[in-house]
Amino acid sequence: MHDDMAGFYEVRVRGADRRNHRLFCLLERDADDLGGSSIVCVDGLSKPVRQAASPQDYRRALNYRDEFRGRRTVLR
Repeated sequence: MHDDMAGFYEVRVRGADRRNHRLFCLLERDADDLGGSSIVCVDGLSKPVRQAASPQDYRRALNYRDEFRGRRTVLR
């Protein structure tokens, strides 16, 4: 991803319901507290095909990323 979302990776799936489903993930290399290198899913969304995700969705993912980096967990 780019701009504010740099550092995130996305898993994208188009469902049978004709909606796009996305997971926002972080790659944590050599994370001793996670038992080694890990993929951490911090947020997700579903949206209609060809419709942009809302800025609020991206802000939520950024907040969860910041919370994970500060606490090494997400409490919401």
